[in-house]
Amino acid sequence: MIITSLLDTDLYKFTMMQVVLHQFPGAQVEYRFKCRNPGIDLAAHADEIRDEIRSLCSLHFQDSELAYLRSMRFIKSDFVDFLGLFKLNEKYITVTPLPSGEIEIVIVGPWLHTILFEIPVLAIVNEVYFRNTQKVPDFLEGRRRLDVKIGQLQAEGLADLKIADYGTRRRFSRAWHDEVLRVLVARLGSGTAGQFAGTSNTLLAMKLGLTPLGTMAHEYLQASQALGPRLRDSQVFAFESWAREYRGDLGIALSDVYGMTAFLRDFDLYFCKLFDGARHDSGDPFQWGERMLDHYAHNRVDPRTKTLIFSDALTVPRTIALYQQFRGRCQLAFGIGTNLTNDLGYEPLQIVIKMVRCNGQPVAKLSDTPAKDMCDDKNYLAYLRQVFEIAPPPATPV
Repeated sequence: MIITSLLDTDLYKFTMMQVVLHQFPGAQVEYRFKCRNPGIDLAAHADEIRDEIRSLCSLHFQDSELAYLRSMRFIKSDFVDFLGLFKLNEKYITVTPLPSGEIEIVIVGPWLHTILFEIPVLAIVNEVYFRNTQKVPDFLEGRRRLDVKIGQLQAEGLADLKIADYGTRRRFSRAWHDEVLRVLVARLGSGTAGQFAGTSNTLLAMKLGLTPLGTMAHEYLQASQALGPRLRDSQVFAFESWAREYRGDLGIALSDVYGMTAFLRDFDLYFCKLFDGARHDSGDPFQWGERMLDHYAHNRVDPRTKTLIFSDALTVPRTIALYQQFRGRCQLAFGIGTNLTNDLGYEPLQIVIKMVRCNGQPVAKLSDTPAKDMCDDKNYLAYLRQVFEIAPPPATPV
């Protein structure tokens, strides 16, 4: 089995799931898979992927895993009790090979019972693909590349630069993910004294004694388009619902579901003070950081008291450049994903599973990186742009 524990997922799945249990237990959703790499034949591996998903659906939380979740100050006891009864149900997910060589993965069902599919299913697709296409992996090259990254991070003047692992969904394999984290802990140190801040992977955080990291993801704000009182207020509704659940804890706002301009319009003085900071996940990170600092200053909030988290396709050199531009001006955090957990010299899969409907209504993400937009209803996408006053992306020349 590729996935041997339901804890082998990102922490923000649990933090969002708790909100769903307490505030939106009846929500119905649909997710769809997309591979952004052209010409990748995943259809050949559909049966193997199905077998791994069937194994995933046989898992339940162990007592030690539930105790670990219960130890987190922001996880409530009734949610842990619910997880004690939880299993993923295979009836909610279908895997269909297409004649083009692509693969269709569709997840439809109650949000509360489908939210935990995304991360392990993506990890399954990755590992199935690479164990079939790279039967003798070049781990020596992977270790060499990891050594280079560690050396870059240990350069003079970077002692205060901390990175985190955000690489579960696109990792080369579960075993390689484990090895990368163990090397980072040994070489960079963890905790307050080290340069390795922690991991989004809840299982590896428990196993290795690391800090688990995560708050909210795009699906949470997307679902709010259908769950809130009106579409224009959906971003505000999402942030207020989050604050109602966590009362100031887990205070990092995701900024790119409607683009940065729309985010700043909604992220007013109240939210500037209430939330600890914001996370970047599309568009130019240097421009984003400058706009966030200007926004805080405009709202009479000291940016040095706030945290900017960068997490979009980071490499170590880009992380260092961002650190050098913003250090001393705010608190900083960096989440590196694919470049940590799937850098052995092979082209990584750019795969996602995104929510496309909630309660029968289309939902969408309007990213500052247009290639990251995902919605199968063009009319809804146009309507969303109109409501949030977002200009359409420039037409691609023919």
